[in-house]
Amino acid sequence: MRRRRTGWGFLFVSPLVPVVRSARRRAEAIFNRPGGGRIVDPLVSRVQAWRAAVGACASFFLVYTYGADDGWSGVANDGVVKMLFAPVLLILTGPLVVLAFIRCAPAGRRSLLRSRLRQPLKTIAWWVGILVGVVLVLAGSALILKQNYGTLLNGLIALALLIGLIWLLPFLLFSCAYAARYAFNTSSVHAALPAALTVVLVWELTLFGVALDGGLPHGPPAAQWSAVLGGPVSVTLVALWELRRMRTRHGVRIRH
Repeated sequence: MRRRRTGWGFLFVSPLVPVVRSARRRAEAIFNRPGGGRIVDPLVSRVQAWRAAVGACASFFLVYTYGADDGWSGVANDGVVKMLFAPVLLILTGPLVVLAFIRCAPAGRRSLLRSRLRQPLKTIAWWVGILVGVVLVLAGSALILKQNYGTLLNGLIALALLIGLIWLLPFLLFSCAYAARYAFNTSSVHAALPAALTVVLVWELTLFGVALDGGLPHGPPAAQWSAVLGGPVSVTLVALWELRRMRTRHGVRIRH
């Protein structure tokens, strides 16, 4: 029987798996707090997962067929930038959506909805604190590594910083992803808020992506507009279906 060879890549990657899982679990614990308002609908979750998978395959096919300005590395960089920028857009424009929800509610419920804003505001504070903390760690690391403490001490400091960043950077990325996915736990205010915020966010990210890329992607006009509008249109349709399902199956209405 032939012995399976273990490559250096496996020996390097395998210790990172529990570290990344730890960062993901901690980020999810902060940004995925169901509260009393969230409705867990398995069918909606499956449809969202299928939409995301089909969207990813369609994007892969379009880039593979027509290419991209900076190749696959540019596509990956754009994805990371959008992930980091999504919570910023939510913080900037999300309050307008939340205020509109509160204004649409019956007068007798507005004070109750306002009293539920504590959890989303606390979650936003967590995200801002995480971002500031990562920036300070990176700046401090660069400053420390410029100092000359001797070869051995510099090596130990660099190793300690590397170990810390291996956990901290995935934690930041997962925090951004979960903050955008759960819309800073706004379901604690109203069950329909995350779906509404998702629609606003996906169109904002589409405009941001077009501006970031400097125009439409490669390919014929049909492929260009499919690449630009396919994501936001499909997300909007799924969100509208989710809101309708909340109303018909769970009795949740925007004016509730």
